[in-house]
Amino acid sequence: MTSTVVWGTGNVGRAAIRAVDAHPALELSGVLVHEPAKHGRDAGDLAGIGHTLGVSATTDVDAVLAARPGAVVYAASGDLRPDEALDDVCRALRAGAVVVTPALYPLYDPRSAPPEFTDPVRAAIAEGGGSLFVSGVDPGWANDVLPLLVSGLGSRVDVVRCQEIFDYSTYDQEDSVRHLVGMGHPMEYEPLMLAESVPTMVWGGQLRLMARALGVELDEIRETLERRALESDVSTAAMGDFAAGTQGAVRFEVQGVVAGEARIVVEHVTRIHPSCAPDWPTPPGGGAGAHRVVIEGRPRIEVTVQATDEDGNHAAGGNATAVGRLVGAVEWLVAAEPGLYDALDVPLLPATGRLGRKQA
Repeated sequence: MTSTVVWGTGNVGRAAIRAVDAHPALELSGVLVHEPAKHGRDAGDLAGIGHTLGVSATTDVDAVLAARPGAVVYAASGDLRPDEALDDVCRALRAGAVVVTPALYPLYDPRSAPPEFTDPVRAAIAEGGGSLFVSGVDPGWANDVLPLLVSGLGSRVDVVRCQEIFDYSTYDQEDSVRHLVGMGHPMEYEPLMLAESVPTMVWGGQLRLMARALGVELDEIRETLERRALESDVSTAAMGDFAAGTQGAVRFEVQGVVAGEARIVVEHVTRIHPSCAPDWPTPPGGGAGAHRVVIEGRPRIEVTVQATDEDGNHAAGGNATAVGRLVGAVEWLVAAEPGLYDALDVPLLPATGRLGRKQA
């Protein structure tokens, strides 16, 4: 059993506790929290499992890492605090742990990551002997292992398109949805997430990784952006009211260009309410969210993945699949040599030992 710490108990951390508890090769040995109010609470309570796990959350990072855990699932956000997240990850690596996290966008493709990210990570690995694997949903499995797997079913492949289509009112991150993405703001507001070059910063590594796997060179990476205003006031169950005339939907693409053509595309279609931009792609069956891979070629192939968790929430389901990919990789990483790995290195493993398994 690999002693495993979950660092952070937000949207991703809750799912991580459940995933570690469910994995037969892992033992939950610690939970790190930032908020003093969570200190001392049982991990099962924080994760909404319905019973205690006998592991109390703590704010004492030094004490937890001094126990030399075998693995750390770093679930704290890195969106607005990348430097702090990088420092935390390096602390865990210096303690000798295998670290898995979705928090550091530049390290989804370490080969193209800037040295200010890779240099401290490689130094920490050399010092402590740990390993790092960064992945998620999108960016993550929805634009690396899944499209690459599906592309292998085609005879001729013209375009690989990865879509995330989501109603963002289901996200438990209101500040990010309203301010980072801009939902509910006047159309003249310029959201940070949609600023020129930011989508490339987040998804460019995924395009380069797919290009490498497909054996092509990217000429450049291009971005497209469309925004739509709400035509009428809407009210959402989780985030309250959004006024007519404010941003209600966003559609953007990050395109990997090969020989002058967009051949590898990551596309996001994001709404705050289904009434906005109804002519844009929608999830099948009117659901709140989906990830879709479309292989244009011969044959044309389309694969859609929908996940739900925490009482049917699609955003929580997406978080849980990201965690499943990361936690499922720990056993492989523990057996591998210390290093900085990407999605082409780390196999997507079957749920061996978990089929029908009852949790304690």
